[in-house]
This record gives sequence, structure tokens and C-alpha cells, in this order.
Amino acid sequence: MDFTFSEEQQAAVEAARAVFTPVAPDSVPSPSLTAGAVAEDFDRALWSKAADADLLSLLITPEHGGAGLDAIALCLVLRESAKVLARIPLLEHSAAAATLEAYGGAELKREILPRAADGRLALTVAAAGRTGHDPAELAVTARREGATGAGGWVLDGVQTAVPWAWGADRILVPAHTGDGVAVLAVLPGPARDEDPLPELTFTEQISTTGERLAELRLDGVHLDDRHLVEDSAAWPRLHDLLATGTCALALGLGEGVLKMTSDYAGKREQFGYPIATFQAVAVQAADRYIDLRAMEATLWQAAWRLSTGAGGTLPVAGDVAVAKSWASDGVRRVVQTAQHLHGGFGADTDYPLHRYHAWAKHLELSLGPAAAHEEMLGDLLAAHPLG
Repeated sequence: MDFTFSEEQQAAVEAARAVFTPVAPDSVPSPSLTAGAVAEDFDRALWSKAADADLLSLLITPEHGGAGLDAIALCLVLRESAKVLARIPLLEHSAAAATLEAYGGAELKREILPRAADGRLALTVAAAGRTGHDPAELAVTARREGATGAGGWVLDGVQTAVPWAWGADRILVPAHTGDGVAVLAVLPGPARDEDPLPELTFTEQISTTGERLAELRLDGVHLDDRHLVEDSAAWPRLHDLLATGTCALALGLGEGVLKMTSDYAGKREQFGYPIATFQAVAVQAADRYIDLRAMEATLWQAAWRLSTGAGGTLPVAGDVAVAKSWASDGVRRVVQTAQHLHGGFGADTDYPLHRYHAWAKHLELSLGPAAAHEEMLGDLLAAHPLG
């Protein structure tokens, strides 16, 4: 496998480092010391800097003001953002824009994509379903309005734990029709300038990171045809892109934590020697390095399949499942080992490691348990015998 990145992808990494390297992971109150949300909104100043660096338009075509890059470039940028716990909806925004670019109608693209490319609109996605455990597309129903269906659509249901919803201008919500087809509704978020929809209500939820999530309740939301994406391939593509991007966030966070642990172990002394020289410490750190390299290899395999559309014995969902399995377990092991090697210092709320632990738990819960992905992979193997 060739891990050489293109010049455009490497330029995206350099731009991301220029934007994210100065970010302080402890720029908001600690979630451990805050009863409610750590902030009302995402980091708007950082959002503007990302827009100025063209990081919000990576997957949007030049026709609509974007760079026209691929999922690999997005994952490279997400990896850098996670190293400093960047508080912006970069993944959800980019994945939503890419999906609308590929499957949305011409009018919807003209309405949203140019403003999403330069950061005037913030996009997010409801992908957790009703409980966080059930398929998101089954949590909301979409039916044609009226006997002929000429009056648009009506949506009913609940989506939980929608990330960055309170600062979003548009929210992509998966739903299912009476014949079982998954569609995508483009709904207004609380941050839009227009009047809110009375049938769409938002309830605050708090993540383990201390960030504001939202429960969306749809009680007969009326939607015109142009704000609903009917292509059945749209939601699976968006779901795979979100999952792969979350794996990239887990990798970047894990790499940031391992570097923090290495720096600490090289300075912390016991019995007159840095603890990094102790075999027990070195072996644990080496195990976590192996975890990160496995997370990296499986991430790029999934991102490459998504970017190129290359075929394989298994569908792309198989590669995504492998990446999610490694990322879910790997990010948990990395932060747990980091806490152990830091001792009590790792739990100090004046030190940023506890924030990384909270974000890692959020990513682990977002990805789901490794066993579930392995079971899905088994089903795919049974349906697509190797050889």
C-alpha cells in the first residue's frame, strides 16, 4: 500500500497545521469542573481562520468555491485538528457539504454550497438515531404530503446527540420512507436567520466533552422537494464518510496524547532516572504506538476506498468497519495508558490530559464498540466469500 500523499493533500496538511498549532486545548472551562456546557457555541474565531485557509471547502468542487479534494485530504486535516481538540464542526460540515455536492439538486447546491465553502453557513448531521444505538435513518419517517405527493414531505421522529447543532445553520437528517428507502432532509438549524419551524424543537444535551449537543424532535415538519435528497446512495455515503472522519479524529487525538506522555516521561524522574528509561514504561508506550500505527493503516485504507471508489472483495463498509474497530479500542487504550503513566498528574484539571480523555470517550461512544463492527464484518464476509 502506497501511503504517499499528493501535493494538494500535503498542502492541506500544512494549512491545517498553521491554523491549529496555535490552538490551546484548554481555552474553555474544564468539563470536569463545569455543571453545564463549557461554551454556548463552537469556536467562531477558529472557524473563521479555517475558512480563510480554505479548510471548510476541501470536498466542495471549484464550481461552488471549493478545493475539490477528497476524503484522504479531509482525514489529514481532521487528524491535525484533533491534536489540539479543535472545537469546530469541521467533520460534520465537510461531510454534509460533500454529500450535497454529490447528490443534492442544482438549486439546493446553489443555495448552500458557496456559503458553506467560505464559512457563512455551518452544517452538521444527525447521525446517532433515537437512542445512539439504533440506525439513524430509522429514527425519522418521511412521507409524501397529500394524496398525490405534490405538496412536499412530512417528517416525524427524534434524533439524539446531534453535534454542534446549536451553532448550525443547516442540519442533515436521515429518514426512511414507507418503502424503506433512506433519504436525507436538509433542515434549518437554530443559528439560521429565518423564522424557526414550529414543528422542529431542540433540547439541550451535554457531551462527555462538555460541549452542547441537541435532541431534535420532528412533529410533522413540512419540507419541500428541493430540501430533501432522495438518492438512496446519499445516506450510506455520508454515514461512511462521518465514520472514517471520526477515525481520523481518534488517530490525531491519540497521537497528541502519546506525544504528551512521551514528553512527560522524558522529564519525570524516579530514583534519579527519567521514567521513560524504565522497561515497564517503555513497553506500555510501545504498545500504544503499535495501536496508533494500526489505526493509521486501517484509516487510510478506508479513506482511499471512499476517495477513489476502488473495488474490492468486500464493499467499502468492510474497510470502514475495520477502521472503526481499531479506532474505538485504540483511542481508549492510548488515553488509559497515558493516564496511568502520568500518575495523579494526569487527573489534574490544570493539565490538559483529562480533556483528551473526555474527548476520547466521546469518540469511542460515537464509533461504537469494536465487537459490533467485528460482527458486521463477519456478516459481510459471509455475504461476500473471499476467493
